[in-house]
Amino acid sequence: MRLLLDTHALLWFLGNDPALSSTARIAIEDPTNHKLVSIVTCWEMSIKAGLKKLGLVEPVAVFLGRELPANGLDLLDISLAHATAVETLPHYHKDPFDRVLIAQARIEGFPIVSVDAAFDPYGVSRIW
Repeated sequence: MRLLLDTHALLWFLGNDPALSSTARIAIEDPTNHKLVSIVTCWEMSIKAGLKKLGLVEPVAVFLGRELPANGLDLLDISLAHATAVETLPHYHKDPFDRVLIAQARIEGFPIVSVDAAFDPYGVSRIW
């Protein structure tokens, strides 16, 4: 199964944070699952790091460049279809980063690993 990790799920997994649910951790650690991190997550992390709202001790590029391959996580590009699908999404969720994740999950047909119940009205499967 392919899984798309929300930003907090990625950070909690990499930081071994107990806030990550056991269901989410099992899904991420399952070697038969293909784990994906959207480019929009990298962008969100970079913005937050630049605003000093992300407690990394190194640049995001260095952190992700090491941690993604070390943990079997692949990047998911944002396609034209993903970017433009945001236009037609209902406005239940206002976060622009999450709206791209929703569009990606809907188009590609895979679940999102996230604690955020605001994804639910969009009809995407959420693992938590």
